[in-house]
Amino acid sequence: MTEQLAIDGGLAEFPDGPPTWPTCDDAVRDSVLAALTDGGWGRYEGEYSERLREQLRQMHNVEHVVLCASGTIAVEMALRGLRIGEADEVLLAGYDFSGNFRAVECLAARPALVDIEPRTWCLDAEQLMGAASPATKAIVVSHLHGGLADMEQIRDWADDNAVAIVEDACQAPGSVVNLESAGSLGDVGVLSFGGSKLLTAGRGGALLTNDSSVRQRIRVHYERGNQAAPLSELQAAALIPQVESLDERNQRRRNSVERLLRQLDCGQLRAVANPAGRGAASYFKVAFALTDQHLSRDEYLRAFRAEGLALDDGFRGFTRRSNSRRRVVGELTHAARAAEQTLVLHHPVLLQPPAVVDRVARAINKVCAQLGQRARD
Repeated sequence: MTEQLAIDGGLAEFPDGPPTWPTCDDAVRDSVLAALTDGGWGRYEGEYSERLREQLRQMHNVEHVVLCASGTIAVEMALRGLRIGEADEVLLAGYDFSGNFRAVECLAARPALVDIEPRTWCLDAEQLMGAASPATKAIVVSHLHGGLADMEQIRDWADDNAVAIVEDACQAPGSVVNLESAGSLGDVGVLSFGGSKLLTAGRGGALLTNDSSVRQRIRVHYERGNQAAPLSELQAAALIPQVESLDERNQRRRNSVERLLRQLDCGQLRAVANPAGRGAASYFKVAFALTDQHLSRDEYLRAFRAEGLALDDGFRGFTRRSNSRRRVVGELTHAARAAEQTLVLHHPVLLQPPAVVDRVARAINKVCAQLGQRARD
């Protein structure tokens, strides 16, 4: 007899719901308590921020690290540091985080949209040929949903066209791309420490660069007696031990994703897949494209969530933005599909024991099997 889905009144695979994030972490607690005890929590700048900056310098092999209030403001800082302004154009993927589009507009520059690779959900380097206009000054490249952008080919194109790269590693801290840390392969890299991220302080971000002139322009614009969009010492204290454990946790996430995907028997879902040799992802999200032509994404999401899984839809993307706000390079076929079809599994369950990952696979297979049968009926 087929097991009844939770959405139909059956027993949920995870009746208590998905694991919460952030987890209770003794090392984070001890670091925050130390900052509370020694008074560091109340300082504008102190040893915790400097220790975090040094960790990020070493991790990304960069000279300058600017800590700030969010990954979104870090993208804006990066573009300002690269002297992007009115009448300039910035290339970005047609499927991406909405804040990147708005960061370009905040500088009175204009976004120009490029399609994505269908298997990685990242900007497609193959589509860049002929993409630059005389106004193109920068490109924002995001590593999304466990996908890794082809930074080697993008770097070659950018150098040939005198275009600066902002590498958005907000979803990918600790990922390895072309043997380097994600965030270190552009002219400027950005990180996010938002509440759901792999490195979290509730809010916060960082900018990474080897370009002293970029650092100086950011200092001129954002330092107004003190940093206008700061990260606090208390946030830095919470982040320091997380950076120390990032590599180990990322490997656990990779192992869990491999285990999960091996067990999935669901023809309606196509998972993110990076080409061999591109690198090792860190999986803030695990992306799936829903290929079912009969039932909607919302129907699948309701069924998955009823089983206690943290599955959500992806970004809305930019394919429906008005032409007055953007330029489009070629067709945005895959970006449009991603906006309509993407489902993403949130990362906390990937740190659970293998038996829990097996239950996730079981729940996904159960939902897909029964909804697929309904579609056929």
